[in-house]
Amino acid sequence: MEELSLHILDIVQNSIAADAANIKVEIIEDIEADSLKISVEDNGKGMSEETVKKVCDPFTTGRTTRRVGMGIPLLKLAAELTGGGISIESKLGEGTKITAWFGYSHIDRQPLGDIASTMQQLICMNEQVDFMYIHRVGEKVFELDTREIKKMLQGVSLTEAAVMDWVLGYLTENEEQLYQNS
Repeated sequence: MEELSLHILDIVQNSIAADAANIKVEIIEDIEADSLKISVEDNGKGMSEETVKKVCDPFTTGRTTRRVGMGIPLLKLAAELTGGGISIESKLGEGTKITAWFGYSHIDRQPLGDIASTMQQLICMNEQVDFMYIHRVGEKVFELDTREIKKMLQGVSLTEAAVMDWVLGYLTENEEQLYQNS
């Protein structure tokens, strides 16, 4: 994976596969501290302690269609290449939180990528899931809660073309504002 947004997509898809109804994606770009932190937290099935210990092994996967699971091992490698790492907290029946941290200015740090499009696709294609998205750049913060959007829509589907366009525009505009004068 060449962009961090694709790692986020993969981890969130794991959360959805684990029957999560609520997923929180948080990105913290602290340029002064030279750090980037990404976390995905869900209320899905969770994992046992034994599974958590094995999840960084590419030959450990919950999928039945193939024997390899590269998502978390690749995220771990991407973080470690920048002097960072990952942590995984999980409890069976309660959910999972995966946090990755990176050296912000490190030459090997992958770009964040098109996070607006990634979040738009996750939100609009998974109506059954409530997403909380938080992105901080320095002192600036953008927050989106799909429960508020769903309330505004009064039953209109997130998969409607006009709604999908609006969500993408809203995310893109607010993402751009985070970087202005940063």
